[in-house]
Amino acid sequence: MNKEELGYRKYRMEGGDGPCSYRQNSNYQKLSLDSAKELMNELIDQNLDLRNSYNVCPLDTFRIADFGCSVGPNTFIAIENIIEAVRNKHKSMNLESKIPEFQVFFNDHVDNDFNCLFKNLPSNRQYSAAGVPGSFHRRLFPRSTLHFAHCSTSLQWLSKVPEEVTDKNSPAWNEGRIHYGGAAKEVKEAYFIQYGKDLDSFLSARAQELVPGGLMALIIMGFPEEAQLSESILGETFKTLGSCLQDMATEGIIEEETVDSFNLPFYYPSASELETLVEANGLFEMERTEELVTPIKRQKPDVRAAALHLRAVLGGLIKEHFGEGIVDGLLKRHFEKFVQNPIVSDQNYIKEAHYFLFLKRKMDLPTPWAGQS
Repeated sequence: MNKEELGYRKYRMEGGDGPCSYRQNSNYQKLSLDSAKELMNELIDQNLDLRNSYNVCPLDTFRIADFGCSVGPNTFIAIENIIEAVRNKHKSMNLESKIPEFQVFFNDHVDNDFNCLFKNLPSNRQYSAAGVPGSFHRRLFPRSTLHFAHCSTSLQWLSKVPEEVTDKNSPAWNEGRIHYGGAAKEVKEAYFIQYGKDLDSFLSARAQELVPGGLMALIIMGFPEEAQLSESILGETFKTLGSCLQDMATEGIIEEETVDSFNLPFYYPSASELETLVEANGLFEMERTEELVTPIKRQKPDVRAAALHLRAVLGGLIKEHFGEGIVDGLLKRHFEKFVQNPIVSDQNYIKEAHYFLFLKRKMDLPTPWAGQS
């Protein structure tokens, strides 16, 4: 395990099959996949160039990678959706006899619970499966080996917290907060700069790994231009978590300095920011950008389910920074405060959006990318 990979250990989801696991508390992410399925089918049908593939070189194996797979089950749903769409494309072109075998690569950080992931692989799957540990902000596959890349509700995670927000001498020092929601503009700018670097690294790595004309589908959690993170249920979630940490510091349970150095590694881009960053990267054609309509916006918020989801996502991060001993007490405090907040039961404060981006790797990569390893 190299130094870079060690830096990502803190960002794993809660493993296993238990009641606090990500596997049991990731329905929110599943809703986005369900919303994207029809659009995925449509865009694969429109953009997968089978005729050229079979004229140039027989396609014996179709290789798919899911980046940020966690422990399931959502990654399996995503893969089945992609394979179904590719099969349908073959059938629509009377190429059913040429449907290739499928090889699927499941990627996540080195500390991801791959044992749980593979234990729960669908028994009726029609693909070969392999795990690929490592950060998706760097290359993980040989050049031009993937035909399809997928990443859902993972790209809001930064590779690291911006250094400026924990530097007392920086105008972006995020004193008294654990995120950029409601903070000074310099704090959000620092987060955005880091997000831009990370997304560029992600896109550049995938451009090397995908075949010319290869496809990529991304579901990215963000916020509309007009929405304020600080005026949303998500913003209240982070604000409440920060206040609970401050309470524990005041009571001497944890060190105040440790709280000051804790910031959440999330950035939630707008649609225009995503389009600008993809264009600046220059390695992909943007085939479609859509805002998904997720059923959660038509449901009454479930505070208890939200608390379990928060633990599944942030439990490992909290343990890494503060130690395992505070997780139960911290999240119990969080729930008790959170449930009393009138905002959290009002669906009008569900303001986050899920953006679906469908990209095609350019046929000829510009210099210096064509020769990079």
